[in-house]
Amino acid sequence: MDIKRKPDWFRKKFAGTSELGLVIRTLDDLNLHTVCEEAKCPNRNECYAAGQATFLIMGDVCSRNCNFCAIAHGKPQPLDPDEPSRIAQAAKKMALSYIVITSVTRDDLPDYGAGHFAGTIGAIKALLPESGVEALTPDFLGNHKALEKVFCEKPDVFNHNVETIPELYSKVRPQADYHRSLDVLRYAARESDSIIKSGFMVGLGETKERVFDLLKELSNASIDVVTIGQYLQPSPAHLPIDRFVHPDEFAEYADFGERELGFKKVFSGPLVRSSFMAKEIWKKCLHESVVKQKD
Repeated sequence: MDIKRKPDWFRKKFAGTSELGLVIRTLDDLNLHTVCEEAKCPNRNECYAAGQATFLIMGDVCSRNCNFCAIAHGKPQPLDPDEPSRIAQAAKKMALSYIVITSVTRDDLPDYGAGHFAGTIGAIKALLPESGVEALTPDFLGNHKALEKVFCEKPDVFNHNVETIPELYSKVRPQADYHRSLDVLRYAARESDSIIKSGFMVGLGETKERVFDLLKELSNASIDVVTIGQYLQPSPAHLPIDRFVHPDEFAEYADFGERELGFKKVFSGPLVRSSFMAKEIWKKCLHESVVKQKD
C-alpha cells in the first residue's frame, strides 16, 4: 500500500453547521488556541461542527520539538494571565458541559506551567460548576509538586499521553522519557481523585506484540481509559508513516484492553485522538462509579 495515500477507511463525510461558525468566532474573538488547529487534527472540522474544541493553553509554541507533532517549537511566549478567564468565557459561550484543556510543553517555566493549568481549571469550575473538566497535561518533567497543583483543582479526568512504545521514544519524542511519563500516570492514579487516562499512536514502527505489552504496562499503572489512534505525518519534515493500521487491528487492541486487562474503556481506531469522545467517556465512568457505590 502506498503510505502517502490514505486508505478508504479515512474517508468521512462532513457537513457544516451553525455551531462550527460559533466555535470559530468565539476562538477568534477571545484570541484562543486549540490543539485541533495547531496539531492539525483530522477531526477538527467535525468537532467544531458539533460545537466542541480542545483548548490549547500557554501559547502555541512548544519548548520541545517532538518529531511527530505539528505544533510549532522554539522560544515560547510569556504566559497570558487573562487566558484562564477567557477559556472559561469561551466554554460558557459555546455552552460546553465538558471541557478539555491541553497545553504546549513549558519546560522553561519554574513550575512547568502547572500553576497556569490549575488556574484555568479553577476559572472554568467557578463559571461553570456543573461542567466536567479534563486536563491533558505534559509531563512537567515528572515533578510531583507541579502535578499536585493540578490535582488540587480536582479535574474530573487527568490525561497524560505516553504517545508510543518505549523503544521508539528516541525517534519519536527524544526530549521525553517513557518511564517518567509512566510515573506521572502512576502518581496521578495514586494521589488524585480523577479518572486517569492515557493514549498513544500506532503506525510508527511498533509491533502488535509491543502494543499489547504497552497496554499491560498502562493497566499495571492503574489507568482507567486508553485512546489509540493512527499516526499521520503532519508535513514532509516529520516522521514518515511506517504503515496504516487496519481497523480490525485497532479492534483487537480495544478488545484485549477491555476484556483481558479490564480498562473501563479503550477507544481504538484510525481517527481516534486524545479527546475523542471525551465527554462520553467521562459520563460512562461516572455511571459505572455510581453503580459500584450502589452495589
